[in-house]
Amino acid sequence: MKSEPKTSNDISFNDFKNQILKDYEIAVTSRECSLLGRREVLTGKAKFGIFGDGKELPQLAMARSFQDGDFRSGYYRDQTFMMALGLFKPKDFFHGLYATTDLDKEPMSAGRQMGGHFGTHSLNEDGSWKDLTAQKNSSADISCTAGQMPRLVGLAQASKIYRHLELTESGKFSQNGNEVAWGTIGNASTSEGHFFEALNAGGVLQIPMVISIWDDGYGISVPAKYQTTKEDISEILSGFQRDDTNNGYELLKVKGWDYTALIHAYENASDIAREEHVPVIIHVTELTQPQGHSTSGSHERYKSEEQLAWEKENDCNKRFKEWILENGISTEEELKALEKSIRREVRNAKKEAWDEFIEPLKQRKKSLVGILDTLATNSPNRSFITKIKNDLIAIEEPSKKDLASKARKSLRYLLGETSPEKLELSKWIDLFFKEMEPKYSSHLYNELPNRATAVQEVKPSYTSEPEMVDGRVILRDNFDKLFAKYPEALIFGEDSGAIGDVNQGLEGLQKKYGKLRVSDTGIRETTIIGQGIGLALRGLRPIAEIQYLDYILYGIQTMSDDLATTLYRTVGKQKAPLIVRTRGHRLEGIWHSGSPMGGLIHLLRGMYILVPRDMTKAAGFYNTLMKSDEPALVIESLNGYRLKEAKPKNLGENCTPIGVVETVRKGTDITLVSYGSTLRIVVQVARELQQVGIDAEVIDAQSLLPFDLRHDTVKSIKKTNRLLVIDEDVPGGCSAYLVQEIVEKQGGYSYLDSAPQTLTAKAHRPAYATDGDYFSKPNAEDIFEKVYAIMHESNPVDYPKLR
Repeated sequence: MKSEPKTSNDISFNDFKNQILKDYEIAVTSRECSLLGRREVLTGKAKFGIFGDGKELPQLAMARSFQDGDFRSGYYRDQTFMMALGLFKPKDFFHGLYATTDLDKEPMSAGRQMGGHFGTHSLNEDGSWKDLTAQKNSSADISCTAGQMPRLVGLAQASKIYRHLELTESGKFSQNGNEVAWGTIGNASTSEGHFFEALNAGGVLQIPMVISIWDDGYGISVPAKYQTTKEDISEILSGFQRDDTNNGYELLKVKGWDYTALIHAYENASDIAREEHVPVIIHVTELTQPQGHSTSGSHERYKSEEQLAWEKENDCNKRFKEWILENGISTEEELKALEKSIRREVRNAKKEAWDEFIEPLKQRKKSLVGILDTLATNSPNRSFITKIKNDLIAIEEPSKKDLASKARKSLRYLLGETSPEKLELSKWIDLFFKEMEPKYSSHLYNELPNRATAVQEVKPSYTSEPEMVDGRVILRDNFDKLFAKYPEALIFGEDSGAIGDVNQGLEGLQKKYGKLRVSDTGIRETTIIGQGIGLALRGLRPIAEIQYLDYILYGIQTMSDDLATTLYRTVGKQKAPLIVRTRGHRLEGIWHSGSPMGGLIHLLRGMYILVPRDMTKAAGFYNTLMKSDEPALVIESLNGYRLKEAKPKNLGENCTPIGVVETVRKGTDITLVSYGSTLRIVVQVARELQQVGIDAEVIDAQSLLPFDLRHDTVKSIKKTNRLLVIDEDVPGGCSAYLVQEIVEKQGGYSYLDSAPQTLTAKAHRPAYATDGDYFSKPNAEDIFEKVYAIMHESNPVDYPKLR
């Protein structure tokens, strides 16, 4: 069914006139920022610029319909929208351009992201949630094209959850699910798979999201004919249009320079999405890029003279001004005066921002020059230090890097000296780094008292004769406890709902808790992760299930670029406590026995990566994570669901500590470190090694990110003086990471009598069938022989050559 455009409010002519002139003021202000921003890049004061010029008018229309509690998930062209909401001022724009590392001055990311990346503050200083319904919200942007789309699905789905579930703590997050999630994307980026996957998910879920496609006909230098079939994305998407018998999208198409049509389109879209929970697509065409794609090049290189002339004539700001004059809303003289005033204000904002950015650095330069001057006077290497000092003086506008580099290089010429001046320089450097490093490195993980690594261990407790059950039963009953305890918790994934997941770890829970809390999804890993991110950003506690670890690669970009970086890139002002549940390690075949842990631990810094050896440990990790608010990946052992385990009597309460290893077998001759499914084989081999006089100590890593915060592994090496790390990853993967952690970070090298070694899977993926597993991954005989060889090398008399 197609809806006729309508306006939500009738206003007086004077109000209408004032509103239009205010919009024009914002449009001109945004454009002036873009123009002056490009100049700042070209003069070298900023490194790079990518601006929203040419997209001003539709963003003003979108801002008109954006209400408190709504969320934006957009991209780096939306500066006018943020200005229209009062969330972004010209001075903020320039501080973002200069990458000022002060959240008060650069509130989007304190210089951690380049300008044009927008986010609001969802959290108080203590990490608690603000009232998100009392403010306008923007989830923090990422640069990856279409990367904002998976998250948009979850932000919109949260409104559906809140509308249909009675949650007593929902007041800060939703008012009866009336919030709309607004997504923005460039037309070229609709070619990305993320876009189509998220689009399909939104249509299936029927959630209140409005997607704006800013269409200027190009993707950098590549025109639409190479980007989009039929050169028209809304033509392609016409099959998504809802009708009288089928759900789908409401599709709207509007020209980007047509002010009144834009206002009507966005009000109409807002009403449909907000009231009916129907997703809407607005294809905004005939937009322009007055300065080209970015400061990296000129669009004159790839656009014809005719195209450039058309863009100049149809610039949305120009057309807006003409419309204002034609309708007698203002005069040419009044608008010229307004434009002149705006240009002056933007120039002043730029100057103030630059002064605020550079003056503290000039003061630090002055103090460092003074120290170096005194040093040069009293040092035998006076000429070298004087040169460094003079080079520093010559830098009129120093960077932090300039100051740190010059100070540290000066120390090279003070070797062997013990003067007070040298001590003063060393103190200056130490203080400088103590203050500056956190500005670039803080908030990778939660640093507050409620962090997951501070949750105390609660060991599983048992009756005198505990019931022996399949591991999957322990998971199922533990999830049951969690869903009863945390009404905001929900789980979703492929086959997670009706059949209770492929391994029955959720058996019967959909029937008990309903389809909104225990739900099936389509085969779309990227938006499964995105759903979880968006839901978590709105105060829910989602568990996103990826059926097998091998398939997590579909969602790895969203996990790596979005989820793992949320806390870091917002300097602790947004959090997405999503738990990603999956299963992996040993089984059969290339696609169902993967263990790509080396890739995961390096791509997912900012998340916890937990590798429980059994389902009791896994249940404990879920319980620990629910007590905190951080993202994590939990990898259950795929071949452990039918293995018998003693059922704890305190399910739902037992907590496996994060960042703590467990010594599962004590020994004196060699330390064996492993995790997950392989750990069981290592324990078996340790018993067999006892038969040949080798007493192996076995340590379960349990948690890879972080690993062994208490440094218990090095305590073992102090006793055994030997180390072997065994895992199923490829050579140089996770085992190499663990060796670095133990030998380098924990200082284990000091206590080793033999070279630390690793035993891994082969470089290829495992072939199908049991034999494929045996010959591709470490088996019991491999482990036995490797340990024996290490002992033989150190003591060939007691351990003669095996083969």
